[in-house]
Amino acid sequence: MPEIPKYNGTTDPNEHITSYTCAIKGNDLEDDEIEFVLLKKFGETLSKGEKIWYHNLPPNSIDSFVMLADSFIKVHTGAIKVETRKSDLFKVKYKDNEMLREFVSRFQIERIDIPPVADDWAVQAFTQGLNIRSLVASIQLKQNLIEYPVVTWADVHNRYQSKIRVEVD
Repeated sequence: MPEIPKYNGTTDPNEHITSYTCAIKGNDLEDDEIEFVLLKKFGETLSKGEKIWYHNLPPNSIDSFVMLADSFIKVHTGAIKVETRKSDLFKVKYKDNEMLREFVSRFQIERIDIPPVADDWAVQAFTQGLNIRSLVASIQLKQNLIEYPVVTWADVHNRYQSKIRVEVD
């Protein structure tokens, strides 16, 4: 049995089915053996809680792996993570009780969690997220980014580094 991460109910069930199917089909099995192995070994790819669902399937209720996969996906559709939209990056705001470096770290984490965003979107979202009624460094950084627009996230980070020195001093 190829090494397949166990499904624990928190990830996309479609991805699990795809990974499992690819791993089994990549095992040099004969065509008539693939369906049998897909059906018989699927339970081994489930964690404890998910195995309960598998073992509670009525006997002889599944005739094919397609039926098993369809049933699995229907039961576990709630686990499909709603993909964060690019526009959600504009919702990341500098909090009143937050230091500038904390906001930058939080913004970078949020940026990683969403689909790839063009640098100009990230720069604009970051600039809009800065709170001008906050620390001197934050005000100076926002004014600097507005007055001298940047194109890349690296440029923003470089300006932040220079402003964070002001905050530390």
